[in-house]
Amino acid sequence: MPGSGTDRTRPPSEAAAPVIILVEPQLAENIGMCARAMANFGLSEMRLVAPRDGWPTGGGLKKGATSAASGATHILDNARLFPDAAAAIADLNYVLATTARERGQMKRVVTPAEVMPPLAERVSGGERVGILFGRERIGLTNEEISFADAILTFPVNPTFASLNLAQAVLLTGYEWFKATGGEPPFRENNSSPPASRATVLSMFDYLEAELDRCGFFPAGKKPVMTANLRDILHRLEMTEQEARTLRGVFKSLAEGPRVRRE
Repeated sequence: MPGSGTDRTRPPSEAAAPVIILVEPQLAENIGMCARAMANFGLSEMRLVAPRDGWPTGGGLKKGATSAASGATHILDNARLFPDAAAAIADLNYVLATTARERGQMKRVVTPAEVMPPLAERVSGGERVGILFGRERIGLTNEEISFADAILTFPVNPTFASLNLAQAVLLTGYEWFKATGGEPPFRENNSSPPASRATVLSMFDYLEAELDRCGFFPAGKKPVMTANLRDILHRLEMTEQEARTLRGVFKSLAEGPRVRRE
C-alpha cells in the first residue's frame, strides 16, 4: 500500500513509546525506511549511533534517507546522533537488543509478541525503554548485547533468519502497536442492518421455486438439497441490502434480460 491511506491532517504521534536505536547503519535508504516503519506504528524517537557516512552531513545521505522515509521526515529531522551504543542508552531504564543468532549470553530471550505488553506497562509507568538494532551486515557486537536487559529475536525460518533492518523495525513496531491498542485506520462501513428473516425466507421461496421450475432437483432429493442450499446462504450472514440484491440477481437470471426501453 505505498502512499495510500495516509491522513496527513493528523499530527505525528507523541505518545510515549520505545526509542529505536540504529547502531552504525550503513545505508541512508535503510535509515529512511526505518523511519517510515516507525511512523506506521506510532514510534517517533530515533537515535543513530555513528552512521557509516555521517549524519546529517553529506547531502546525498540525507537526501536518500528522506526519499525512503516517504513522508516520515519528522522522525529523521528529530533523530539524535551518538558516538556509541553505551552513550545512546545512557538515559534509558530498560533496553532490548535484537539479534538473529544465539550469542552464548545468559539473557532472557523474547519475541516481539511476548515482550511488548510488559514493555507497554513499563512505558506507561514512566520508564524510558529502548531497542537496539545492529548493523546491516553483522548486527550487534557481543559487547553491545551485553548492555541490554534481554534479547529480542523474531520467530523466523532458522535456515534464513536474517532480516532487513527496516523489516526488523517494522515487525517490532507492529507488535508494539497491537499491544497498545492500535486500531486499523478504518473499519467496514455498511449501514444496512442484518437481513430480516422475512427477506431471507422470501428469497429462499423465490429461488427454490425457480430451481424447481427448471428441473434442478432430482426426484426425491429436493428436501435435502433445499436444506443444504439454505445453509450455504445462511453462512453469508447477509445484510438487508445484500439479501435484496442477491434476490434481484436470481430474478434477473431466471427472467432473462429486460426489454430495452424506447
